[in-house]
This record gives sequence, C-alpha cells and structure tokens, in this order.
Amino acid sequence: MIYRVRHLTRYEYDLPVSLCFNKAHLLPRDTPRQQCLSTQIRVTPTPVYSVRREDFYGNLYYYFSIQEPHKALQIDVTSQIRMLPPPQNFDLDLGNSCARVKELILHAADEETLLAKEFLLDSPMIRTSDALRDYAAPSFADDRPLLSAVRELTSRIFRDFKYDPGFSTVATPLNEVLEHKRGVCQDFAHLAIGCLRALGFPARYVSGYLETLPPPGKEKLVGSDESHAWFSVYSPGEGWFEFDPTNDNIPAEQHIVTALGRDYSDVTPLRGVFFDGGASQTLTVSVDVAAMPET
Repeated sequence: MIYRVRHLTRYEYDLPVSLCFNKAHLLPRDTPRQQCLSTQIRVTPTPVYSVRREDFYGNLYYYFSIQEPHKALQIDVTSQIRMLPPPQNFDLDLGNSCARVKELILHAADEETLLAKEFLLDSPMIRTSDALRDYAAPSFADDRPLLSAVRELTSRIFRDFKYDPGFSTVATPLNEVLEHKRGVCQDFAHLAIGCLRALGFPARYVSGYLETLPPPGKEKLVGSDESHAWFSVYSPGEGWFEFDPTNDNIPAEQHIVTALGRDYSDVTPLRGVFFDGGASQTLTVSVDVAAMPET
C-alpha cells in the first residue's frame, strides 16, 4: 500500500515577523515496515537558507531560516510512503518474560540493547513515579511474556482514560493526566512510556500519522486527518514493538511513522524562534492521509 500524506501548517501574526529560524520534524523516516518514496517541502516566504539533516535518533528534519518581513508563514509538506505488510504469526504470548527482559538488560553487552537503555531514563516530558509504576504493575507478572503484558496495559489505558482534546496542552504534566484520566494521543503515549520505564522496560515515543476513514455513506473531508502518537517497547534479542493506546491496537499499515524519540519534545513537528510578530499568532494545521493505488 502507498500513502500520500500532505501536512500543511500556517502561522499568521499580528505584526510582521522580521526574522525566524525553524526546525521541522515532518519528513517520514524509513523503518522495517515503511519506506519513504519521496518528500516535497514548500515554505512561504522562500527561506534564505534551508537544509535536510538527520538527528541523533536517525530522524530526518528540515531546518530553514527566513530573513524578510512576513505576516504569515506556511510549511507545506507532501510525502509518499510505501507501507509493508505486517509480520505474520505475531504471537504476544511468546518471547521473553518480564523478568527475563530485565535480566538481559542488566547484563547487556550488545550495541542494540545498550543503545535502548537510554529509553529507561527520565526525559524532559516524562518523569517516572511510584504512581505510574503502581498503575502498570498488575499487568506485569515476572513470568508473563513482556509483549502480552504491554498489550494489556495498552487496553487498560484505552478503557480507563477518556479522549478529551479540551483537557490538555503540550505542557500538561503527566501526573495530571494520570489523576484526571483524560487527554489525547500524546498524553496516552507518554503515560504508557512512563509506566514502562517505571517498571524497568525501555520505551520510546513514536510520532506520525494515522489514516482515518469517514462514517459509512459520508465523504472524507479535506484536511480532516491529524498527526498521531503512539509508543514502542524494547525486548532484548527481539527488537522494538509498537502499540497504540489511543485506539487499543497494534500499529500496522495505517500507522505512518515520522519520527522516534524519548518523548514529544524530541520530535516536535515545528519548533523555532522568531522576532517581532506582535502579541499573538494564529496556527492552522491541515493533514490529509490518502491511500493510492500501486502501479
């Protein structure tokens, strides 16, 4: 399956911005289950300088600067991604037990596991706590396969927490999400990661897109899709495995990965600084994810 993703971001300012520098994590990366075929980036006004680079985690990002006065900034990114079929016979009840994973991580000497140990640590937006550990612990008996336990945690978050776009912002602390049991996909990914790290399992944040389908008999509205977030957990010798607590499923062909990091702060879609611009700004985001026939 090939998907076409268009992500359009537009800022409008009260007064002209005289100068800005920006870093965009909007370029889908290659993974074992997807291949980015092409990406086109159109920025208005035209940047005086721009470059594509790779960050510490292997994500592609686009850096640009604009040095002329402007009252609007638009970033238009269109990508084509080939999604590969999910692996067959994916049995969550097989593989390393929870206790075995901790033992292997403790005595790790291989490069992959040593690198994964970074994702045991606290990060800017995720602090482990006794409350997170206590919430997750009932699912993680020592002799239970880790992936089975993570799948149960994913379902519990889906059942116990309400999707509420009006509750949180990008700055809402994780302890408030846990206390009020509501949030959005970013919050639920952070919650699962915090739970897993509190128990001693490496977990990382995954940002990307999810194809959404309209109700039966309705046409899909242009720009109606959104960015999405989920998480992955590491098992030594077995690799990384993705889970989506917002939708209570295991990501497959409809989940398109943009970037991987410790938390949202590593993979913010657009981050930068600007000078002037007045007291306020208006942000508009439009995302389209469309399946395309493969010729």
